[in-house]
Parts: sequence; structure tokens; C-alpha cells
Amino acid sequence: MIVCHCMNISDSDIHAAVDWMRAADPDTLITPRKVYRALGKSADCGGCMPLFLDTMRKNSNLQIPLLMRSLDPVHRTEVNGRE
Repeated sequence: MIVCHCMNISDSDIHAAVDWMRAADPDTLITPRKVYRALGKSADCGGCMPLFLDTMRKNSNLQIPLLMRSLDPVHRTEVNGRE
């Protein structure tokens, strides 16, 4: 499915980029800009961003790196055992 029509980026492209970035650096924080750059493209109009983000979130490799989880209020209890 095409997610970004301006740059012709599919959901498969996004998943492949996220998987590649996670394999290359397990501690990297993956952002939409990094996905675009990994694909050799850049965002244009931004109309795809909600679908782009939803597609990224569906990838199991997108998780927050372990070292950064203590900064995320949702995961703070999991890492520190308290809030």
C-alpha cells in the first residue's frame, strides 16, 4: 500500500527501513525523518504523516531503546519499579 504519494513510499518501504535501522543500531531512536533519509527521500507536503506514523508504530522493531525507556513516562514504572 502506498503511504506517501508525493515520494512514492509504501508500507513495505517503511517497515524495511525501520528493520534496517534497528539492525544497524539497536539503540537508535527511529523517527519519520530518519525513515525518509534511509529511503533517500524527504517529506514533502506532510499529508501522509498520520498514516506514516501509524505504519511505523505497527513495526515491532520501533520500540524505544532500553536506555531511553526511563525518560518515557509510560515505561518509567517498568524500568525503575516506581514513578
